[in-house]
Amino acid sequence: MITEVVYLLSTRVGTEAEIRFIGDVAAGNLIVEPVAAGDWLRIAELVGTYRDLPLGAVDASVIAAAERLDVNQVATLDRRHFTVVRPAHVAALSLVP
Repeated sequence: MITEVVYLLSTRVGTEAEIRFIGDVAAGNLIVEPVAAGDWLRIAELVGTYRDLPLGAVDASVIAAAERLDVNQVATLDRRHFTVVRPAHVAALSLVP
């Protein structure tokens, strides 16, 4: 997931934003949530359910983690996917910014 974020930052915002993000991760200002072993089946289920979107494994992993952590707010630049997918634990995710 970190690789997707830095790619989006570098291509849409610029290298300086990418560098700041990496620095924030390194400094512990952002917590990286690992994909839990139990998330993989849910990720596969989501990718299959939303295959026509298509929903990739990265976005599905965010949804699986949100479900596992009972989080309803997600920071994303990808509104196209996250406004369509319905997580199991809430009617819809709250997207920021």
